[in-house]
Amino acid sequence: MIELRPFDSLGGANHGWLNAKHHFSFANYYDPKRMSWGNLRVWNDDEIAAGSGFPPHPHADMEIITYVREGAITHEDSLGNKGRTVAGDVQVMSAGTGIRHAEYNAEPDLTRIFQIWIEPTRRGEKPTWGAKPFPKGDRAGQFVVLASGFDEDADALPIRTDARVVAATLRAGETATYPLGATRRGYLVPAVGSIEVNGVRANARDGLAITGEETITVTAVNDSEIVLVDAA
Repeated sequence: MIELRPFDSLGGANHGWLNAKHHFSFANYYDPKRMSWGNLRVWNDDEIAAGSGFPPHPHADMEIITYVREGAITHEDSLGNKGRTVAGDVQVMSAGTGIRHAEYNAEPDLTRIFQIWIEPTRRGEKPTWGAKPFPKGDRAGQFVVLASGFDEDADALPIRTDARVVAATLRAGETATYPLGATRRGYLVPAVGSIEVNGVRANARDGLAITGEETITVTAVNDSEIVLVDAA
């Protein structure tokens, strides 16, 4: 089963410096039918104005993955970490027993990100942060694992949960498959472009909630960039 969630049906708010769209209930947006998708709790589509960002604030026991779509995000946290993650790359913060962090757009132009929160399987561990480049050329025509809670995904950023975050870039007419498994839940969003997923059409920034599908087959209607969470 695949449920299309069009971009214009998402919740959200425009705060001026932040224009946020929420695939799931978050902050002042509440929809009892969109609380989570398995252990995937948050998927925010954020546009952050130049020279602004999220001031320091706390988190605990949550896996927070930031996928940068355009521009760059600068991270600082209470562990002393500081880093800049650019478009196409990924950062992961395992909040663990507790961490304070700030996320800023220090760039001269708008930054666009997907911020994804997944509930951890392992709790009460020390907080960590890390970032890694994932060149789009390496995922041309195929899915690449960006973040994973599985030991076999050695090249991915580690997360403390039964989930994967994967991505692909497809040219118009190209197809890529992902072996989700009928007992798993998938949530897929095209960052760019229009696609068909097992015959269901989605446009840029729409969400697709997927369950009961052994394999996901994605065909690009036009040049596309795709992010998928494989959730428990």
